[in-house]
Amino acid sequence: MKLLLDSSSSLLFSLLLAHLPVFTSATPVPPRRPTDMDKLSNQTKNLMKLTQELLREHAFDSDVEPHRFRSLPEMSNRSANDLTNLELKPTLSQLHADLKLYEHHFEWLNRVSKKHHHPALPKLVEMIREMKSLSNLLHRQMLRVEAPRLTQATPSLPPHLPYQFDVLQSSHELLQHFKLFCDWAYRAFLILKPKVSAVQ
Repeated sequence: MKLLLDSSSSLLFSLLLAHLPVFTSATPVPPRRPTDMDKLSNQTKNLMKLTQELLREHAFDSDVEPHRFRSLPEMSNRSANDLTNLELKPTLSQLHADLKLYEHHFEWLNRVSKKHHHPALPKLVEMIREMKSLSNLLHRQMLRVEAPRLTQATPSLPPHLPYQFDVLQSSHELLQHFKLFCDWAYRAFLILKPKVSAVQ
């Protein structure tokens, strides 16, 4: 009888041990708190989505006359190869300076759109708000890693736009340009994330 009890106890103990990993794995793991770099990449992705929505809503059947904006950041010389060689501090500083420049351009577009009752006005206001939020978050990250703030370039904005069609063309060119910037900045933030973790 004692032998049967011992065998039963041993069997029960073995079963408990076998199920132990199941019990421990069922314990909920607390969610990982997003870092500022996660927030930067997510906000940039949201801005790119807003830009694409505006482009779809106000698409042009014909080609838009380029080069209305002389002071936008140069995007044609930024390639995928550049992304693999990014340095943390200079890249954060340049992205912040570029973003502030776009912010000035979109604020100008918002002003001229109000005069011509541009249908995209509500989303333009939302875009500018998101840009300012992204700019503030990026500046906070720069302070943490001691990245210098670059001197702001004075934007060269187009002259008075007399017709609504001019406003539409200008907004289309600016949105196309900003979409390229958002795509590049999003990839840059993802690549820079491990470098931020290494210096903090």
